[in-house]
Amino acid sequence: MGLQMDKAALNAFLVHQFPQVAAQYAIEDVGEMCLTLRLIAAEQHLRPGGTVSGPAMFGLADVATYLAILAMIGPTALTVTTNANIDFMRKPAAGVDLICKARVLKLGRVLAVGDGLIYGVGQADPVARAALTYSIPPQSVPLA
Repeated sequence: MGLQMDKAALNAFLVHQFPQVAAQYAIEDVGEMCLTLRLIAAEQHLRPGGTVSGPAMFGLADVATYLAILAMIGPTALTVTTNANIDFMRKPAAGVDLICKARVLKLGRVLAVGDGLIYGVGQADPVARAALTYSIPPQSVPLA
């Protein structure tokens, strides 16, 4: 199948379709069935104690996996999350960005399944693991 969207196209998509959150993320790398995304940790992402909150980690995993899927299928309208599970395994270090390494495990006609490991920058062990499923619309409608 091959990549349908590269880093520049995914960044443009994010800015155009999700301007409210685009500045919070930076795509580090895009490959076949995988993508690495950074959450630029800011005050709105923190919980008491200065570490990134669970909802912010979930958002990172969701956006990373979503972009990994779009990299493979192109800018398909209405590709949506249908299931998500996340395990919080350890507390991220205070004041650091987080990195999600997302993989597309199965890319079907109507469903895509992926996962993401989230790391604190400078931390060797993952802080969270997410498993996500997305519905791909039956009549893929590219976004302008």
